[in-house]
Amino acid sequence: MPLDQSFVGRTYPPTAPYQVGREKIREFAKAIGATEPLHHDPEAARAAGYVDVVAPPTFPVVLTMAASRQIVDDPELGVDYSRVVHGDQRFAYKRPVVAGDELICVNTVEEIMSRGGHDFMTTRTDVSTSAGEPVVSVWSKLVVRGEG
Repeated sequence: MPLDQSFVGRTYPPTAPYQVGREKIREFAKAIGATEPLHHDPEAARAAGYVDVVAPPTFPVVLTMAASRQIVDDPELGVDYSRVVHGDQRFAYKRPVVAGDELICVNTVEEIMSRGGHDFMTTRTDVSTSAGEPVVSVWSKLVVRGEG
């Protein structure tokens, strides 16, 4: 069943706040091989002008992947997650994510198109602090493979 085109432009309610922890940043940095002191050492981060360790640029996937469940679990949209392949990811930062941030995600379906029997859906997740300060926008393209 093709994805429902009427979802283009739909925005979902904000997620519950996510508290960014120092150890979560360190674990993520270690997992991806990011060895820069800013990701591990609070003193190095403070010397660079930050209040605490700085997350690697791809860290927001930790919270945006969870937040995107609002979209893919929406029964009216019709995503068969067993057929989903991740197609693309990009980030547009206003400022880095740092330990201590309390972040909220707002998901929007930006595009749905069909090609070659497959559906392509682009979503945007706007991440801001709980006080409303924009931090990063994250775009993700999901490919829902056809049954052929």
